[in-house]
Amino acid sequence: MAEQEGPKKAMVIMAHPDDAEFLCAGAVARWCDEGWEVYYVIATSGDKGARDENVSHQELAARREKEQRDAARVLGVRECIFLGYADGFLEESLELREQLVRLLRKYQPEVVVTWDGFRRGFNHRDHRIVGRVVYDAIYPAARSLLFYPEHREEGLGPYRASELWLAGTEEPDHYVDITPYFDQKVEALRQHASQVGDRPGREMLKRIRRWHRELGKRAGCKYAEAFRRVDFGRPPEPPRPPPKAARRPPVRAGPPPAEARRKRGVAASA
Repeated sequence: MAEQEGPKKAMVIMAHPDDAEFLCAGAVARWCDEGWEVYYVIATSGDKGARDENVSHQELAARREKEQRDAARVLGVRECIFLGYADGFLEESLELREQLVRLLRKYQPEVVVTWDGFRRGFNHRDHRIVGRVVYDAIYPAARSLLFYPEHREEGLGPYRASELWLAGTEEPDHYVDITPYFDQKVEALRQHASQVGDRPGREMLKRIRRWHRELGKRAGCKYAEAFRRVDFGRPPEPPRPPPKAARRPPVRAGPPPAEARRKRGVAASA
Protein backbone atom coordinates (compact mmCIF):
# COMPACT_ATOMS: atom_id res chain seq x y z
CA MET A 1 0.00 0.00 0.00
CA ALA A 2 1.15 3.54 -0.68
CA GLU A 3 2.71 5.48 2.16
CA GLN A 4 0.48 8.13 3.67
CA GLU A 5 0.69 10.78 6.35
CA GLY A 6 -0.54 9.82 9.81
CA PRO A 7 -1.47 6.39 11.11
CA LYS A 8 -3.00 3.78 8.87
CA LYS A 9 -6.51 2.60 9.63
CA ALA A 10 -8.26 -0.77 9.60
CA MET A 11 -11.92 -1.59 10.15
CA VAL A 12 -13.06 -5.03 11.30
CA ILE A 13 -16.73 -5.66 10.47
CA MET A 14 -18.21 -8.75 12.08
CA ALA A 15 -21.57 -10.27 12.90
CA HIS A 16 -21.14 -10.99 16.63
CA PRO A 17 -19.00 -10.11 19.61
CA ASP A 18 -16.06 -12.57 19.73
CA ASP A 19 -15.96 -13.15 15.94
CA ALA A 20 -12.99 -10.83 15.58
CA GLU A 21 -11.07 -12.42 18.45
CA PHE A 22 -11.36 -15.90 16.95
CA LEU A 23 -10.61 -14.78 13.39
CA CYS A 24 -8.15 -11.89 13.42
CA ALA A 25 -7.18 -10.77 16.94
CA GLY A 26 -3.51 -11.51 16.25
CA ALA A 27 -3.46 -9.28 13.18
CA VAL A 28 -5.37 -6.59 15.09
CA ALA A 29 -2.88 -6.71 17.98
CA ARG A 30 -0.04 -6.43 15.50
CA TRP A 31 -1.59 -3.44 13.75
CA CYS A 32 -2.24 -1.66 17.03
CA ASP A 33 1.32 -2.34 18.14
CA GLU A 34 2.56 -0.82 14.89
CA GLY A 35 0.53 2.36 15.47
CA TRP A 36 -2.53 1.68 13.32
CA GLU A 37 -5.99 2.91 14.27
CA VAL A 38 -8.32 -0.09 14.35
CA TYR A 39 -12.12 0.14 14.60
CA TYR A 40 -14.61 -2.63 15.27
CA VAL A 41 -18.10 -2.64 13.76
CA ILE A 42 -20.36 -5.38 15.18
CA ALA A 43 -23.69 -5.90 13.42
CA THR A 44 -25.45 -7.73 16.29
CA SER A 45 -24.85 -7.82 20.01
CA GLY A 46 -25.03 -11.61 20.16
CA ASP A 47 -28.26 -11.67 22.16
CA LYS A 48 -28.95 -15.33 21.27
CA GLY A 49 -25.51 -16.66 22.15
CA ALA A 50 -26.15 -18.36 25.51
CA ARG A 51 -26.96 -21.83 26.72
CA ASP A 52 -29.05 -20.41 29.56
CA GLU A 53 -32.42 -19.81 27.92
CA ASN A 54 -33.70 -17.93 30.98
CA VAL A 55 -31.41 -14.95 30.40
CA SER A 56 -33.10 -11.99 28.72
CA HIS A 57 -32.00 -10.70 25.32
CA GLN A 58 -31.25 -7.28 26.79
CA GLU A 59 -29.14 -8.70 29.62
CA LEU A 60 -27.14 -10.94 27.32
CA ALA A 61 -26.61 -8.19 24.74
CA ALA A 62 -25.32 -5.80 27.40
CA ARG A 63 -22.98 -8.44 28.78
CA ARG A 64 -21.59 -9.37 25.39
CA GLU A 65 -21.07 -5.75 24.39
CA LYS A 66 -19.03 -5.23 27.55
CA GLU A 67 -17.03 -8.38 26.85
CA GLN A 68 -16.31 -7.11 23.33
CA ARG A 69 -15.13 -3.73 24.62
CA ASP A 70 -12.90 -5.44 27.18
CA ALA A 71 -11.39 -7.68 24.47
CA ALA A 72 -10.85 -4.69 22.20
CA ARG A 73 -9.07 -2.90 25.05
CA VAL A 74 -6.68 -5.84 25.42
CA LEU A 75 -5.75 -5.53 21.74
CA GLY A 76 -5.62 -1.73 21.55
CA VAL A 77 -8.68 -1.19 19.34
CA ARG A 78 -9.69 2.46 19.12
CA GLU A 79 -13.49 2.08 19.17
CA CYS A 80 -16.30 -0.52 19.10
CA ILE A 81 -19.43 0.38 17.13
CA PHE A 82 -22.52 -1.78 17.65
CA LEU A 83 -25.28 -1.60 15.04
CA GLY A 84 -27.86 -3.34 17.24
CA TYR A 85 -29.37 -5.88 14.86
CA ALA A 86 -30.98 -9.00 16.33
CA ASP A 87 -28.70 -12.02 16.54
CA GLY A 88 -29.69 -14.63 13.95
CA PHE A 89 -31.96 -12.27 12.02
CA LEU A 90 -29.47 -10.32 9.93
CA GLU A 91 -30.62 -9.59 6.37
CA GLU A 92 -28.90 -8.39 3.22
CA SER A 93 -30.81 -5.16 3.55
CA LEU A 94 -30.30 -1.76 1.95
CA GLU A 95 -30.45 -0.30 5.45
CA LEU A 96 -27.43 -2.31 6.62
CA ARG A 97 -25.51 -1.51 3.45
CA GLU A 98 -26.15 2.21 3.89
CA GLN A 99 -24.96 2.10 7.50
CA LEU A 100 -21.74 0.40 6.47
CA VAL A 101 -21.15 2.81 3.59
CA ARG A 102 -21.54 5.73 6.00
CA LEU A 103 -18.99 4.24 8.41
CA LEU A 104 -16.52 3.47 5.63
CA ARG A 105 -16.80 7.01 4.31
CA LYS A 106 -16.43 8.45 7.79
CA TYR A 107 -13.37 6.47 8.94
CA GLN A 108 -11.68 5.82 5.55
CA PRO A 109 -9.85 2.58 6.50
CA GLU A 110 -7.13 1.31 4.19
CA VAL A 111 -7.92 -2.31 5.11
CA VAL A 112 -11.31 -3.85 5.90
CA VAL A 113 -11.64 -7.29 7.50
CA THR A 114 -14.88 -9.28 7.46
CA TRP A 115 -16.24 -12.81 7.12
CA ASP A 116 -15.87 -14.64 3.82
CA GLY A 117 -19.54 -14.64 2.86
CA PHE A 118 -18.89 -16.83 -0.17
CA ARG A 119 -17.30 -19.89 1.45
CA ARG A 120 -18.94 -23.15 0.47
CA GLY A 121 -18.72 -24.87 3.86
CA PHE A 122 -21.22 -24.52 6.67
CA ASN A 123 -21.33 -21.13 8.32
CA HIS A 124 -23.66 -19.13 10.56
CA ARG A 125 -26.24 -17.18 8.58
CA ASP A 126 -25.20 -13.87 10.12
CA HIS A 127 -21.59 -14.52 9.12
CA ARG A 128 -22.57 -15.08 5.50
CA ILE A 129 -24.81 -12.03 5.43
CA VAL A 130 -22.34 -9.55 6.93
CA GLY A 131 -19.56 -10.73 4.62
CA ARG A 132 -21.64 -10.19 1.49
CA VAL A 133 -23.07 -6.84 2.57
CA VAL A 134 -19.58 -5.53 3.38
CA TYR A 135 -18.43 -6.57 -0.07
CA ASP A 136 -21.33 -4.69 -1.69
CA ALA A 137 -20.78 -1.65 0.53
CA ILE A 138 -17.13 -1.37 -0.47
CA TYR A 139 -17.86 -1.85 -4.15
CA PRO A 140 -19.55 -0.14 -5.77
CA ALA A 141 -21.63 1.78 -3.23
CA ALA A 142 -19.01 3.58 -1.15
CA ARG A 143 -17.03 4.78 -4.18
CA SER A 144 -19.69 7.03 -5.70
CA LEU A 145 -21.84 9.72 -4.08
CA LEU A 146 -24.55 8.78 -6.53
CA PHE A 147 -25.12 6.13 -3.86
CA TYR A 148 -26.52 7.80 -0.74
CA PRO A 149 -25.95 11.42 -1.84
CA GLU A 150 -27.37 12.56 1.49
CA HIS A 151 -23.99 11.69 3.00
CA ARG A 152 -22.72 14.94 1.49
CA GLU A 153 -24.72 16.81 4.12
CA GLU A 154 -22.62 15.05 6.79
CA GLY A 155 -19.42 16.14 5.10
CA LEU A 156 -18.66 12.63 3.86
CA GLY A 157 -16.99 11.94 0.54
CA PRO A 158 -16.40 8.83 -1.56
CA TYR A 159 -14.42 5.96 -0.12
CA ARG A 160 -12.13 3.50 -1.84
CA ALA A 161 -10.56 0.62 0.06
CA SER A 162 -7.04 -0.56 -0.58
CA GLU A 163 -7.65 -4.13 0.57
CA LEU A 164 -10.46 -6.37 1.81
CA TRP A 165 -9.42 -9.33 3.95
CA LEU A 166 -11.93 -12.18 4.08
CA ALA A 167 -11.61 -14.21 7.29
CA GLY A 168 -12.86 -17.72 7.92
CA THR A 169 -12.13 -18.52 4.30
CA GLU A 170 -11.54 -21.93 2.78
CA GLU A 171 -9.16 -20.47 0.20
CA PRO A 172 -6.59 -18.33 2.05
CA ASP A 173 -3.90 -16.58 0.07
CA HIS A 174 -2.59 -14.18 2.70
CA TYR A 175 -1.04 -14.99 6.08
CA VAL A 176 -0.10 -12.80 9.04
CA ASP A 177 2.62 -13.86 11.46
CA ILE A 178 1.01 -13.48 14.90
CA THR A 179 3.68 -15.35 16.87
CA PRO A 180 4.56 -12.38 19.13
CA TYR A 181 0.84 -11.66 19.63
CA PHE A 182 -0.59 -15.13 20.16
CA ASP A 183 -0.84 -14.79 23.95
CA GLN A 184 -2.51 -11.41 23.53
CA LYS A 185 -5.06 -13.02 21.22
CA VAL A 186 -5.82 -15.69 23.85
CA GLU A 187 -6.15 -13.02 26.54
CA ALA A 188 -8.65 -11.15 24.35
CA LEU A 189 -10.63 -14.37 23.87
CA ARG A 190 -10.75 -14.83 27.64
CA GLN A 191 -12.74 -11.61 27.93
CA HIS A 192 -15.69 -13.37 26.26
CA ALA A 193 -16.50 -15.32 29.40
CA SER A 194 -20.13 -15.86 28.37
CA GLN A 195 -18.85 -17.84 25.38
CA VAL A 196 -15.64 -19.51 26.54
CA GLY A 197 -16.05 -19.55 30.33
CA ASP A 198 -13.88 -17.60 32.72
CA ARG A 199 -10.86 -19.29 31.16
CA PRO A 200 -10.76 -21.23 27.90
CA GLY A 201 -10.47 -24.90 28.68
CA ARG A 202 -7.39 -26.91 27.87
CA GLU A 203 -9.04 -28.59 24.91
CA MET A 204 -10.09 -25.28 23.44
CA LEU A 205 -6.61 -23.84 23.86
CA LYS A 206 -5.16 -26.94 22.25
CA ARG A 207 -7.42 -26.50 19.25
CA ILE A 208 -6.55 -22.82 18.93
CA ARG A 209 -2.83 -23.51 19.17
CA ARG A 210 -3.03 -26.45 16.76
CA TRP A 211 -4.97 -24.48 14.17
CA HIS A 212 -2.72 -21.41 14.25
CA ARG A 213 0.39 -23.57 14.29
CA GLU A 214 -0.86 -25.31 11.15
CA LEU A 215 -1.41 -21.95 9.50
CA GLY A 216 2.05 -20.94 10.70
CA LYS A 217 3.60 -23.88 8.86
CA ARG A 218 2.11 -22.57 5.62
CA ALA A 219 3.38 -19.07 6.38
CA GLY A 220 6.82 -20.11 7.60
CA CYS A 221 6.36 -18.99 11.21
CA LYS A 222 5.14 -20.44 14.51
CA TYR A 223 1.59 -19.02 14.61
CA ALA A 224 -0.38 -17.32 11.85
CA GLU A 225 -3.84 -16.13 10.85
CA ALA A 226 -5.13 -16.62 7.32
CA PHE A 227 -7.28 -14.55 4.97
CA ARG A 228 -8.35 -14.29 1.36
CA ARG A 229 -7.18 -10.88 0.24
CA VAL A 230 -8.97 -8.76 -2.33
CA ASP A 231 -6.70 -5.98 -3.57
CA PHE A 232 -8.75 -3.03 -4.81
CA GLY A 233 -5.85 -0.60 -5.03
CA ARG A 234 -6.22 3.08 -4.32
CA PRO A 235 -5.81 5.81 -6.94
CA PRO A 236 -2.14 6.62 -7.47
CA GLU A 237 -0.71 9.46 -5.43
CA PRO A 238 -0.11 12.75 -7.29
CA PRO A 239 3.39 12.86 -8.76
CA ARG A 240 6.01 14.42 -6.55
CA PRO A 241 8.62 16.84 -7.95
CA PRO A 242 11.88 15.08 -8.71
CA PRO A 243 14.55 15.49 -6.03
CA LYS A 244 17.13 18.14 -6.69
CA ALA A 245 20.32 16.71 -8.09
CA ALA A 246 23.10 16.68 -5.54
CA ARG A 247 25.90 19.06 -6.33
CA ARG A 248 29.10 17.21 -7.08
CA PRO A 249 32.51 18.69 -6.37
CA PRO A 250 34.33 19.82 -9.52
CA VAL A 251 36.57 17.20 -11.03
CA ARG A 252 40.13 18.37 -11.59
CA ALA A 253 41.66 17.23 -14.83
CA GLY A 254 44.81 15.23 -14.33
CA PRO A 255 47.33 14.10 -16.86
CA PRO A 256 45.83 11.94 -19.61
CA PRO A 257 46.21 8.19 -19.34
CA ALA A 258 49.25 6.65 -20.92
CA GLU A 259 47.26 5.18 -23.83
CA ALA A 260 45.71 8.56 -24.59
CA ARG A 261 49.14 10.24 -24.44
CA ARG A 262 50.54 7.61 -26.79
CA LYS A 263 47.71 8.09 -29.32
CA ARG A 264 48.09 11.83 -29.18
CA GLY A 265 51.79 11.46 -29.81
CA VAL A 266 51.13 9.21 -32.82
CA ALA A 267 48.59 11.66 -34.25
CA ALA A 268 50.99 14.57 -33.83
CA SER A 269 53.85 12.76 -35.58
CA ALA A 270 51.58 11.79 -38.45
